Amino acid sequence: MSKVKVMIVDDHEMVRLGISSYLLTEENIDLVAEASSGQEAIKLAKIHKPNVILMDLLMENGTGIDATKEIMKFSPDCRVIILTSYYDDEQVFPAIEAGAHSYILKTSRAEEVTEAIYKAARGESVIEPKVANKMMNRFRRQEKKPHDDLTEREIEVLKCLGEGMSNQEISEFLFIGVKTVKTHVSNILGKLGVADRTQAAIYANRQNITLNK
Repeated sequence: MSKVKVMIVDDHEMVRLGISSYLLTEENIDLVAEASSGQEAIKLAKIHKPNVILMDLLMENGTGIDATKEIMKFSPDCRVIILTSYYDDEQVFPAIEAGAHSYILKTSRAEEVTEAIYKAARGESVIEPKVANKMMNRFRRQEKKPHDDLTEREIEVLKCLGEGMSNQEISEFLFIGVKTVKTHVSNILGKLGVADRTQAAIYANRQNITLNK
């Protein structure tokens, strides 16, 4: 196995020292450079061409996200592992979108960081479970449609709206009171985020939520 060329990017000297001390004991890892800022990381990445970069997120003189984005432009095969204390949405998703290959926390054990490096070198991603959960939740939110929150009765009323029925007609069709229909319509408009029943009708037809005839 050829050695994995690694660069550490962190603005805290003690963090860099701790990581580098451990990595130097790994015979299959070649620690080629250390950077204390995003801008320095970009310069050193061009010179040393590391296979894997351990990248902090929040630093002076350029963030890890900006550095990752720039490095991906001239070195798309480089694997950037975000190594940070943060896993909030404002950091996670921009980092992944910038091209980060893996995302782990500084609370990870030294062996876990090393394993993440080897996996990255093989093209495998490692995502901290807390971060993975956030990504899955975001994916589910993106997949979810507004009408998924409607009750069965509200779906029935929406279908009627799609047919252009008045509240009275819906009342007679579904055998419920007009006041109840008005309540359902109000709930539907709120859940769909539309201004009026006409927009709700348009939504119903676009989503193919129609009465079976």
